Amino acid sequence: MTTTKPQPVIDKPLLHYGRRTLDRTGPGTPETAYRILDVAPLTPHIGAEIGGVDLTEPIGDELADELRQALLEWKVIFFRGQHGFEQHHQVALAGLWGPPEANPFFPKAETAGVSRLAKDAMAIGMENIWHSDHSFMAAPALGSVLRAAEVPSAGGDTMWADMAVAYDNLSDEIKERIEGLTAVHDWVPSWGAVMTEEQIAQMRSKLPQVEHPVVVRHPRTGRRTLYVNEPFTTRIVGASEEESRELVDHLTLQARIPEYQVRFRWQPDSIAIWDNIATQHYAISDYFPQRRVMERIAVAGVPLS
Repeated sequence: MTTTKPQPVIDKPLLHYGRRTLDRTGPGTPETAYRILDVAPLTPHIGAEIGGVDLTEPIGDELADELRQALLEWKVIFFRGQHGFEQHHQVALAGLWGPPEANPFFPKAETAGVSRLAKDAMAIGMENIWHSDHSFMAAPALGSVLRAAEVPSAGGDTMWADMAVAYDNLSDEIKERIEGLTAVHDWVPSWGAVMTEEQIAQMRSKLPQVEHPVVVRHPRTGRRTLYVNEPFTTRIVGASEEESRELVDHLTLQARIPEYQVRFRWQPDSIAIWDNIATQHYAISDYFPQRRVMERIAVAGVPLS
């Protein structure tokens, strides 16, 4: 008697044929005319360097509106040469989008909501992974403001991936299969790897597993966005173990496609602001034994739908 080897749930082609859909905004969105900001795109659909603004000066209503619009349009925006930019400026800047959100794993590293993230010659560091901040929380962070305090002479770049574009380019078959599905997000497989069982139990009481839609509607644009990531999305609710693993693997790997990404080379006093629902990011750990010091503040989010 012969047996037939089970076919994979998802057939993964080695090559992509034809053009990709790389839309900066959703269908029907009008073009933005900026009166204050100088917007220099880094790719056609994600990432732009912003000129014409000194973020150490008070931010008036018109400038605030343009900054918010630029972030919605480009998903991550960059500023260079912001000398004299200090923590109170960072708090005020992040406040344009909402109140600060504490990182539950670095409470002692924060001052006024700003986390100081240092990697120096004493710490080789570890390879990063594509992720969306705080997706293991019921209301994940809406965005982040990150300042480069000290950077290596080479290396230490950060990349962002556009997850609305990632959704747009899924096959019709996959879109149909994931419509209405939810996924479990959990911090234990990642953060728990460096914690004791007692520490995990204590933190678990504060941070239980949560579920989010596999495809979310962006809370401010309504655009459909793929919302799964490698470290925190553990399974698809209601799917068999095999189907869940196949789907999670296929969907999380979409962030690795270069056409969906932008890469930013840091300089001292550079600043990045990113939309944490629309993007995932990856900090490249290639600069040992040099030093890299960043200061970040996250913006509190809302439950996703």
